[in-house]
Amino acid sequence: MEETEPAGFGQFMGALGDGIVWILQNLAMAFYNLGYAVTHSADWLGWTSGMETLEQKQSMMRLVYYGASVEFFFVVFVFFLVIFAFGVWKNTFLWGVVRVLEGFANTVGRFAAWAGLLMVLQQVVIVFLQRIFTRPDIVFGFGIPLQFDISWYAEELKLYNAMVVALCLTYTFVQGGHVRVDLVYAAVSHRTKRVIDMFGSLFFMLPMAVLIWMFTWTFMWRSMIVPPVNATDQLDRLVLKARALRWNVETIGFSPNGFNGYFLFKVLMLVMIGMIFVHAWSFFYRSYLEWIEGPESDGKYLDKDVIEQGEEPYDHAEF
Repeated sequence: MEETEPAGFGQFMGALGDGIVWILQNLAMAFYNLGYAVTHSADWLGWTSGMETLEQKQSMMRLVYYGASVEFFFVVFVFFLVIFAFGVWKNTFLWGVVRVLEGFANTVGRFAAWAGLLMVLQQVVIVFLQRIFTRPDIVFGFGIPLQFDISWYAEELKLYNAMVVALCLTYTFVQGGHVRVDLVYAAVSHRTKRVIDMFGSLFFMLPMAVLIWMFTWTFMWRSMIVPPVNATDQLDRLVLKARALRWNVETIGFSPNGFNGYFLFKVLMLVMIGMIFVHAWSFFYRSYLEWIEGPESDGKYLDKDVIEQGEEPYDHAEF
């Protein structure tokens, strides 16, 4: 027993050291990988001009692989670190980054929120046409009409609902509209709150977003191309699959005449996770700036929706 304990501790320290070296190596290689990707864009964007040749098909498979790869993660992570390091030196720059990222979330969310109104209006039209005029379909267009069954439009309502959820999620976060189950947060000081926020964004939001992105990326491509790709596929295997690569966009509905654009839901999932990942940066940057500047910076430059002057429609629901 006395011999195994030191050995176990030594193995742990060795594994920890190997992990640190691996992280540092990937951080250093991120600059090279970014430069290589920019200067050799045809290797992963060649498919944009068509997929007639094997090289073009292989370029798509490289995009599929690198889109959820370790190399891509560290390139993005280096961007995060560089922006933060520069922002520590020049706080006004970091505030500018926060305003841009929060403005992006607000703009997308405010625009996507109108999908809720469109969903309600379309449901009203469906009820009138189906129950009062007993129409089996809806036709739009001049010359070449666009005709779909009523059930197609009824199932399409799910897409509007998904747009509201996926595209308004970070917008709601900026507005403070998410429910906070609070145990200690409200009772601690301003700077302690900011430390909790920084810890949460760095060790909860970012890892969660990365993990979901890894599987959502290949999940989306499985509805776009064949042969199917897996999250565990290595680059060599994907390049070999490129010989049989072709577009196969999923257009299967749940009913014979129902909505057939369900691949759009997978695209929305990917967009949602990407926005969560980017907003985790913004939340970390804001929390850091409010931590160093003190309570007077609480909510600085925060663009929140108001109905009237001083009346905020979105408040934290704390328990």
